[in-house]
Amino acid sequence: MSAVRPVLVVTMIDDPTADLVIGELHDRGVPVVRLDSGDFPATLSFAATLTPHGIEGTLSTLTRTADLSHVRSLYYRRPSGFTFAHLDEQDARFAVTQARYGLGGVLASLPGCLYVNHPHRIGDAEFKPSGLAAAAQCGFRIPPTLVTSEPDTARTFIQAHGPVTYKPLSTPLYQIGGVSCTVEVGEVTVGEIDERVAGTAHLFQHRVDKVADVRVTVIGQQVFSVRIDSGLLDWRTDYDRITYTVVEPPPGIVDALHRYLDHFGLVFGAFDFAVDGTEGWWFLECNPSGQWAWMEPETGLPMVAAMGDLLERKTA
Repeated sequence: MSAVRPVLVVTMIDDPTADLVIGELHDRGVPVVRLDSGDFPATLSFAATLTPHGIEGTLSTLTRTADLSHVRSLYYRRPSGFTFAHLDEQDARFAVTQARYGLGGVLASLPGCLYVNHPHRIGDAEFKPSGLAAAAQCGFRIPPTLVTSEPDTARTFIQAHGPVTYKPLSTPLYQIGGVSCTVEVGEVTVGEIDERVAGTAHLFQHRVDKVADVRVTVIGQQVFSVRIDSGLLDWRTDYDRITYTVVEPPPGIVDALHRYLDHFGLVFGAFDFAVDGTEGWWFLECNPSGQWAWMEPETGLPMVAAMGDLLERKTA
């Protein structure tokens, strides 16, 4: 790969993980163009021509310009949304749509580009029912799971598979008093189910009698498995209680990880497992845009370097 081919990093301004990866690429002499969809059109512009050879043209920020036909790889993290606050509601809605399908369509169609991950494939993989169905097909063990809007069905499931947890199917921005909050995973009983369940879709899942959790981060062909001991149902609620241990996956898990990623067309995934008393691993979910860099200083695993290798395409 020619050193002049840049890596595009698409993310919001406040992204410490992206900062680490960009620093790694900078140290390797790999050019990087960082952008956020929220910067368009104020400080981000593009001009793309469709040719028989694919998209050609340029994308420009305040400090960088990328040749769209020579992008080495695109690291799609967590960009903010398009905003057109200076327009009235109807015009802003129109402008957002044009930006999404215009700039978004160009970024999703770069010739010869490695996507980590492709934004369309991320969208596919973010549907939890699809992910659980694929996990079962790929050979993972999954807990009994129900997705429903029917209160009676939820009660019957809890009676049959209790203890049961409720999990959000997605995690949009949720604020209480102006503070961003995480919708926690929580145990639910039959008595807590009422007609409000009929108001939208809900995911209920048998609670694994777990002794620990495992986060497995797959970066290209490299697999990093970290056991998380916290004593919590949802370890994300208190990071100060966590201890980390590097572990080897049980037989068959690594092959299943790659089958899962291949199913969705991904090259990166952050997998969560619950570990039961027999050391059996139960698949919970895979986040195609999950966080991972905070585990490197806790474990010494060379994860930032692995992401640098993937984006530099050292093995391509």
